Amino acid sequence: MPEISRFFGIIIAMYYNDHAPPHFHARYGEYEIKVAIDTGEIIDGEMPRRAKSFIIEWWAQHRAELAEDWRRAEERRPLKKIAPLE
Repeated sequence: MPEISRFFGIIIAMYYNDHAPPHFHARYGEYEIKVAIDTGEIIDGEMPRRAKSFIIEWWAQHRAELAEDWRRAEERRPLKKIAPLE
């Protein structure tokens, strides 16, 4: 699972062999969610409220970069790191 960002104990990653719709994975401890890149909607999983709010804030700042990494993953190209939430 290629890690593209990490902040406040949250790991953001994308898989090369993942399926549509374009999304990323966010892990925090034993929790994991999948988040749609286009809408920020939680597709699957559970996450504590505070961690989820950090993830959505980060997503809002990096939607274009996430979309670019999704395209790179589809092409099996290396993913670019994305700045963490500060």
